[in-house]
Amino acid sequence: MDLSLVERENTLLGQDFLTWLWYKTDNENVLFALEDKRTFTLHMEQKLSVQGGEGETKATATVSSPAGELSEAKTGLGTGKKVSKAQLLFSMDQDDWLVSVNAADFGLSGLKTPKIATKDDEGDDPDAKFLEKMFLLERCLEMLDIVFTQFLKLRMSKAWKEESASVKLWING
Repeated sequence: MDLSLVERENTLLGQDFLTWLWYKTDNENVLFALEDKRTFTLHMEQKLSVQGGEGETKATATVSSPAGELSEAKTGLGTGKKVSKAQLLFSMDQDDWLVSVNAADFGLSGLKTPKIATKDDEGDDPDAKFLEKMFLLERCLEMLDIVFTQFLKLRMSKAWKEESASVKLWING
């Protein structure tokens, strides 16, 4: 199989995922559930890139808005662009995880986990902070996996046609 074809398909799937996620979180406060039944929410944050075209005509628009106002990027969607990179905020209990996701390769960058308690008592395990940080990294990946799995199930179901139409209405609305 042609590697560029695989890369193009991955990019399209990633763009569909991030565009759908923006639609989903813009219209409702969506609760997702972990396997242990605890719930978390997800929001698009202040940084978002949309991209359209091929090769020489490829155009990218990046919006960075402290107020979360992403109307310029949404206008880009209306001209046929798709979300190419998005900053996501996962929230569970009192904790927040902030991470940027690249649609082309699902690469993560700029991950910020909740703060780790910094007690330096004599009896503490010296690896405790590291292990806590690794747990928080894994939790973020687990939440992203849950959301992506939900998207894939929808994307491969008969309900996708209706959902896709709703996304188009949202873009043009």
